[in-house]
Amino acid sequence: MIIIAIFAVVLSQGEAAGQVIPFAASHGLSLAGCMFVINSASGFYQHAHKRSLTESCARALLALLVGLPLAYGIFSLIPASASNRDMLILAAMVGVAAVMVHRVYAAHSVASSRTRSKILIFGSGSVAQTVGTTLKAADPHAHIVGYFPGPNEEHPEVPRAELIEPSVSLTETALKLGVDEIVVALSERRGGSMPLRQLLDCKLYGVRVVDIATYFEKTLAQIKISHVNAGWLIFGDGFNQGVVRTAVKRVFDVLFSSLILVATAPIMLLTAIAVVLESRGPVFYTQERVGLNGMVFKVIKFRSMRTDAEKDGKPVWATKNDDRVTRVGRFIRKVRIDELPQLMNVLRGEMSLVGPRPERQFFVDDLISKIPYYAVRHSVKPGVTGWAQVRYEYGSTIEDSVEKLQYDLYYVKNHTLFLDLLILLETVAVVLTGKGAR
Repeated sequence: MIIIAIFAVVLSQGEAAGQVIPFAASHGLSLAGCMFVINSASGFYQHAHKRSLTESCARALLALLVGLPLAYGIFSLIPASASNRDMLILAAMVGVAAVMVHRVYAAHSVASSRTRSKILIFGSGSVAQTVGTTLKAADPHAHIVGYFPGPNEEHPEVPRAELIEPSVSLTETALKLGVDEIVVALSERRGGSMPLRQLLDCKLYGVRVVDIATYFEKTLAQIKISHVNAGWLIFGDGFNQGVVRTAVKRVFDVLFSSLILVATAPIMLLTAIAVVLESRGPVFYTQERVGLNGMVFKVIKFRSMRTDAEKDGKPVWATKNDDRVTRVGRFIRKVRIDELPQLMNVLRGEMSLVGPRPERQFFVDDLISKIPYYAVRHSVKPGVTGWAQVRYEYGSTIEDSVEKLQYDLYYVKNHTLFLDLLILLETVAVVLTGKGAR
């Protein structure tokens, strides 16, 4: 598409076309190669059945932020003496934009016509039933061919009509049904209930075999703590911090925090005035929170509650319609303006722009004692926004903390610079659509 746009301009030049074609061809091929790399990095060539239109648009916007300047830079190298040089630059940039529009369209229109994946669920108990229900809700293109019961599962909990009688082996059943993927969802995995040889044979025949933890990670972009163990976390992929990744993330944090501070300075000034005019007390509110490796720091926020919000000195969960919140506070909490002063925490190195939200020591101690792997979220810096914040609505119970932790674990395991950029864009979308109410 980029090449077509460029050569349309070249051919319109008549006799001068012969002089421009060598430049247009070489620069056009270079740009096309770069866009292939950008689209690959943006995940547009990956199968993602649960990707929302908002996420696809966010990925396209990120690709445009890189692709448009790149197109301009590459075609600016064409000699100034070349005819219609400016038109070639414009054509290249239009071509890049057209490619991204096509990518978004392909992800949501053309994808609906693709062949449905055939999935066999190995298991027939409550765990298998959960997998089936989740899969049907998450992936309209998936086709569950049935449930193959494990050796020790005598009382199926899945619909009888979808149960496959084990008259032949698991491998033979999978091949006969033309299965693309097997999800291992056994309620009991001890006492010989895992036919490893048959599962290996399935994999050797080209059938994907995934355990339930990997399935939920891939399908829901979260790590279900009820279905993982320490071995899966230790020996699986991810959880790679590394010096280079940490350094790149720090540079990203400093650069973008500085830009956001400058851009939002007028908003912060107006907010400070509004806080002072509505109620007596300080403009900013500081509170001890737990950060990287359990270190305690003081988070900075615009004050959104009355000064006597915790007059008895005992920490209390904030609720969705908390009556301790002032009128100004309710608005700034809804649009996340109260979080802007935390950019100073980012510049000081105590927080990152993106990461798990920091909690108070009182709640952390309680949650660590009740929720497995809760402390894992402290292996990265806490963030002003995070994966859990854009994926899960506000909550203030132990159950809500479990749900948010599952998203936080996914982020800690898979975080990249691109995921950080995506979360920042989705945060903007959450605020603009009013889903940021807390």
